[in-house]
Amino acid sequence: MTKIPHKLFLTEDQMPQQWFNLRAVMQEQPDPMLHPGTLQPVTEADLAPIFCEELARQELDETHEFIDIPEQVLDIYKMYRPSSLIRAYDLEKALGTPAKIYYKYEGNNTSGSHKLNSAVPQAYYAKMQGLSGVTTETGAGQWGTALSVACAYFDLSCDVYMVKCSYEQKPFRKAMMHVFGADVVPSPSTLTQVGRKILAENPDTTGSLGCAISEAVEAATTGSSKRYVLGSVLNQVLLHQSIIGLESKLAMEMLGEYPDIVVGCAGGGSNLGGLIAPFVADKIRGVKNPRIVAVEPASCPSLTRGKYAYDFCDTGKVTPLARMYTLGSGFIPAPNHAGGLRYHGMSPILSKLYHDGYMEAVAYEQSKVFEAAVFFAKHETILPAPESSHAIKGTIDEALRCKETGEAKTILFGLTGTGFFDMTAYENYLSGKMTDYIPTDADLQKGFDSLPDIPQNKGI
Repeated sequence: MTKIPHKLFLTEDQMPQQWFNLRAVMQEQPDPMLHPGTLQPVTEADLAPIFCEELARQELDETHEFIDIPEQVLDIYKMYRPSSLIRAYDLEKALGTPAKIYYKYEGNNTSGSHKLNSAVPQAYYAKMQGLSGVTTETGAGQWGTALSVACAYFDLSCDVYMVKCSYEQKPFRKAMMHVFGADVVPSPSTLTQVGRKILAENPDTTGSLGCAISEAVEAATTGSSKRYVLGSVLNQVLLHQSIIGLESKLAMEMLGEYPDIVVGCAGGGSNLGGLIAPFVADKIRGVKNPRIVAVEPASCPSLTRGKYAYDFCDTGKVTPLARMYTLGSGFIPAPNHAGGLRYHGMSPILSKLYHDGYMEAVAYEQSKVFEAAVFFAKHETILPAPESSHAIKGTIDEALRCKETGEAKTILFGLTGTGFFDMTAYENYLSGKMTDYIPTDADLQKGFDSLPDIPQNKGI
């Protein structure tokens, strides 16, 4: 029997030529986004002032199972894809587990994460529409970095509103965006009406993704030459990220493997949705029955402690409403939370899958997450991003359960990127300065109180 290699790289010719639209195989669709003024389902025309035309179409597409990847996007993908599928032999040995552990590593590109998979097509569609640039938000900075790379390639301006505490904690992320020509602003700022309003109400706020989204949307919609783009949550983003899962499934098939458990970190849902897409499709169709496990931070527990309700996607309440697991658009995560995964809500697709029982969720304190990250780094030689380390912690726990039961399960997890820009957080952990924060029920209630009082939320 041939030993499974440590790393498997697909060839460029084996790279998927189409994205996979999970909604096309879901038995029940996520509830539609609602126009904030009329509370009616949004149309392409409603989204056109915010998003690029093609992205608006992809956002609402529930019928096409596969969507062609434009040739120019494929050409850029080939600069860093296909990404490697790695067998974690040394981690397995260190844990003493009979489980077989695989991870899909998305950190081998300049942006250092999976975010480039969606940044490239979003910048491409903006260029094809004749726009001059795009606006966006970023939390830990991975998305802003990826988008700045993509915009530089297509010669587009890139305005990034970065969550203030991350802007201050991660100066090298900001510097990386500047290298590629992006304009980076700490959010909330005085550059937008919504930013000034938020600051007037709470001058000392450390910011949130919801705040930054509000500012980026306002900046995009006050002129005609730019559009807003988003790195997570939206259907279009999960569509683009499906290339992760498609490559993973093909690589595992080549090895004669199929995961019993698929684990991913969960913030807004981009990497998790992309990784699990073909596997949860098998689950929906009854072909296979893998466990799907979402791992989120205990400090921002939208799935494990949130409410399934219609909510604004931003703090300024200017975006459409989405039905999702949410902590309320007014929820501000603790500034001592070191990783990304700060968003108050969760992808409507993933929220629906979780609500319907296709997916599980677990939350961990960040000190336990960093403990798992350091353990992984020492045995697999890759310094993981704090976000990815949530999935590592979940995987280690699953592997240790296999050790207890003697089951040789196959586990696949998503390693979304590197931790090279997160050394302050690692240093805080190693020096004992890192603290854990778990919001109380009273803390969460403040966010729930911001849920919109609309008929669709009655009884929640």
